[in-house]
Amino acid sequence: MRTHDIAKTEKREMYVKSILTLELSAPPATITKIADYLGVSPPSAWEMLKRLEQLGLAQANGEGITLTVEGKQMATQVLRRLRLAERLLTDILGMSLDQVYREACKLEHAIGPTVEDRLAQVLGNPRVCPHGHPIPDAQGRLAPFPALTLSSVPPGKVVVISCVPEEDEELLGYLMRLGLVPGAQVIVEEVTPFNGPLILKVGSTRHAIGRDVAARIRVQEG
Repeated sequence: MRTHDIAKTEKREMYVKSILTLELSAPPATITKIADYLGVSPPSAWEMLKRLEQLGLAQANGEGITLTVEGKQMATQVLRRLRLAERLLTDILGMSLDQVYREACKLEHAIGPTVEDRLAQVLGNPRVCPHGHPIPDAQGRLAPFPALTLSSVPPGKVVVISCVPEEDEELLGYLMRLGLVPGAQVIVEEVTPFNGPLILKVGSTRHAIGRDVAARIRVQEG
């Protein structure tokens, strides 16, 4: 495969992965959301998505962009390799949670089927990435994304953090400083009125976080 062909393939993989990720975590996958996720302009995203339509990988509908069967198969494979790479970087190389996504994005395009299988075995076939997101299995099956958000938890409820956004390094650094990482137990002590912040207790420490941030954190009942 020639160099420019490799670049085209990687770009397609990045776009289909972004569509699948948004479909799972923040549906529908719109042009604006895809552009924000990838850090490109909406016109650039629109141009590439038209190309994906021509290739039979994606299609536009009344609500947003969806993947075809072929597009979802490609996206699921890329997502599996990304999240296995994230586990490699954290579990084996000891990298910080807020550092691994960017590096894993570089590896996801370079991992082939043999390395993917071996990597999964060495890591013990993990079910979730370090950020708590489901890892597709070898057959492309993907567990449901956690549905409950921290912003929807009523006062007095004890919950456990399931997953946090993986691509936003600045937000991840902030959440890590507050102890809001996968596996952490949290008590929602107060939901302030007029769309004010949530008052949380993490261990023995209290924190106030905005509802927009809380809406991006998935939890399960503790």
